[in-house]
Amino acid sequence: MGRMRRTALVAALAIMMPLALAACGSEDEPAAEAAPSAASVPAPPVATSTVPAVPLKLEVTPKDKARNQPASVEIGTTVAGGTVETVTLVDGAGRQVAGSMRADGTSWVPAKTLSFGASYTATVTAKSPAGESITQTTSFSTMGRPGKETGTGLYMFDGHTYGVAMPVVVEFIPGVPESHRAAVEKRLFVQTDPPQPGVWSWVKGGTQAYYRAPEFWQPGTKLTVRIGIGGLETAPGTYGNTDRTATAEIGRKLEMRVDNSDKQMKVYEDGTLTRTFPVSLGRKKMPSASGVMVVMEKKEQTVFDTYEQFGPVEGYRVDVEFAQRLTWSGQFIHAAPWSNASQGRENVSHGCVNVSQEGGEWLFGKTLIGDPVTVTGTEEKLTEGNGWTAWNVSWADFMKGSALPIPDSLRTATPSPANSPS
Repeated sequence: MGRMRRTALVAALAIMMPLALAACGSEDEPAAEAAPSAASVPAPPVATSTVPAVPLKLEVTPKDKARNQPASVEIGTTVAGGTVETVTLVDGAGRQVAGSMRADGTSWVPAKTLSFGASYTATVTAKSPAGESITQTTSFSTMGRPGKETGTGLYMFDGHTYGVAMPVVVEFIPGVPESHRAAVEKRLFVQTDPPQPGVWSWVKGGTQAYYRAPEFWQPGTKLTVRIGIGGLETAPGTYGNTDRTATAEIGRKLEMRVDNSDKQMKVYEDGTLTRTFPVSLGRKKMPSASGVMVVMEKKEQTVFDTYEQFGPVEGYRVDVEFAQRLTWSGQFIHAAPWSNASQGRENVSHGCVNVSQEGGEWLFGKTLIGDPVTVTGTEEKLTEGNGWTAWNVSWADFMKGSALPIPDSLRTATPSPANSPS
């Protein structure tokens, strides 16, 4: 196990003819007049009801002349009898601000945080099905830069390619209290191409939130992410420090599965077993964690210095090659030629997954940040938040971590066995 500092690496009319009654009489009574045929009976008029059109109404927020609005403010739109046609937002100099409507049509979201202490004018036009239109204009100003801010980190970078298990990981320093998580979550935007709906889930302390789908991403998926919390209140009197964005891609599917029972690692590429490596895991005093982990960081050469962590007796300082981080606490896959004799036979490491020099180099050349690593059969279970642990829980349990209601379509989603965490 190595100790390395943790770094901050968005729903007939059916017309029935009345039945003809049969005539009934006696010889003493005149015969009833023969009933006309059904074809000769004029059809009764069909009652029609016309639902009056709902008058076109539009309400816009912020209210005109509103002051001290957060820099994350959205242009709220409430419409009756029609839909929003256009929203235009300009700053004090007349420059137009880009943005887009939310899918539910409740508000228009600026594409980036507005400036602090600035003036803006929004113009909203709505139209009825009959072609009637109505326009409202509202002017407002934003608050000054706040004195207390929440730091943010996004573990995803423009232009990078990641493994199929790469969750969208956002960090908040300090954490976001439960009272503010729903508002923050509404400003975390993720688009996937091809579409793969997912949800956000918070770790208990609110220091991180993960976004994932019911199953691993499809290879070739494009992820477009915006963490739009700049200027958003994230705790009482505290506001997000900045927006963060990234556009990235998911690569091929590669999985590593480590079994303590036979001390072997099996590597699968697109579902096919391609390599098997003997391994040595953490000894009983310092066992490796079992669970579904994700490659978080890769270092071709590094130094493990564990004296502070383990003390002068158990601690050590050693040069390590082809290291791949799995947990914040220091569980790595790495080349360990010094344990070659033990690999496949016994566990002698401080919690890491030891492989041979050749194995470490081969793996390092194959893997991507975000590739899944599943370890089974050890004495210790992976702790939530100790690494990117989004895949270490079932889909049902993962959804419980969302601060917003989950659509029924996602609640009933069942991951396909071929693309689920092992």
